[in-house]
Amino acid sequence: MRFCILLLTILVVLTGCKPEDAPTALPLVRALVVEPKSIGEDRHAVGEVKPRYESDLSFRVVGKLLSRPVDVGAWVKQGDTLATLDTQDYQNRLRTAEAEVSSAEAAFVNAQGTEARQAQLLKDGWTPKATYDTAAQNLQAAEARLKAAKANLDLTRDQLNYTTLKADFAGVITAVGAEAGQNVNAGQMVVKLARPDDKDGVFNVAETAFTDISMTQIEVVVWPLSNPDLTVKGVVREISPVADPTTRTYTVKVTLHNPPPQLRFGMSLGGRLEGRTALAVVLPLAAIFEKNGSPAVWVLDQQSSSLILRPITIARYEANTVVVAGGLAKGNIVVTAGVNSLTVGQRVRLAETNLAESDSK
Repeated sequence: MRFCILLLTILVVLTGCKPEDAPTALPLVRALVVEPKSIGEDRHAVGEVKPRYESDLSFRVVGKLLSRPVDVGAWVKQGDTLATLDTQDYQNRLRTAEAEVSSAEAAFVNAQGTEARQAQLLKDGWTPKATYDTAAQNLQAAEARLKAAKANLDLTRDQLNYTTLKADFAGVITAVGAEAGQNVNAGQMVVKLARPDDKDGVFNVAETAFTDISMTQIEVVVWPLSNPDLTVKGVVREISPVADPTTRTYTVKVTLHNPPPQLRFGMSLGGRLEGRTALAVVLPLAAIFEKNGSPAVWVLDQQSSSLILRPITIARYEANTVVVAGGLAKGNIVVTAGVNSLTVGQRVRLAETNLAESDSK
């Protein structure tokens, strides 16, 4: 009997509860309030110090490298000897050229005498005109051979001088391309000579870095990675018009203003744009939702507590955040977590911790 009464009581209680009377628990979401703020241009690039003026010095003639008294890092003055070739062959050619000039001079003097005698005999009527013409032609040929011999002599002298490689300007040796005893060709790089006072910062920059940068008078700040406190200002003077086929990056050369001696060639550099600030909205990567291949975010309608999917324009991606260029206004509440499980019009509740954080911002 008692069991029946208990069962009837449970049934009465259950039938008295309607589904609409049960509280509906809205899902909790994390969100932040949009607050545009002034941010600096914090994109960094890593490059190295390179000379602005660097020459590949080579011999104009072929030969065996006899000596190379300088090595990488050596400081040289204008006119200093950098390398020499074996001169034996060129000395032999010089002696041969000198002998050819002597022979040509003798032939020219002989032809001059013959032409003078034939001219006098022709004047006196003792020789025919044809004989004189032959003597005159021989004189012209002898004169031409003498000029050719002298030109060849000058060439062999120059070639002998070319066996000594000298510095065209004062600088530092940055590379070598041949060792003593090696046979080198004309034009083959033997040493690289750089001007020490003209230094560039050279960076390889991705194409996305140029989307919001004006190409005129770009000022930058660079620093050695080993000493971040040592900053040097510079200006971009050259941007490669073609991307590297392997890395798909562009070479950017920055002229450094008054670089200190601590910046040595080959040193690793960090660099960033100078003085670029603007109002921007920064969101975590987790807040980005993709709709039809375009970026969007979930915005909470405070009146209805329901979600709206709003397309946005992204200026650039950072390591863990994105900089939004358009689509959001100050005061918008953007969901920052669990965006892939939400639907349009869905009602949600803000986590109390996030509300406190948003209020503090």
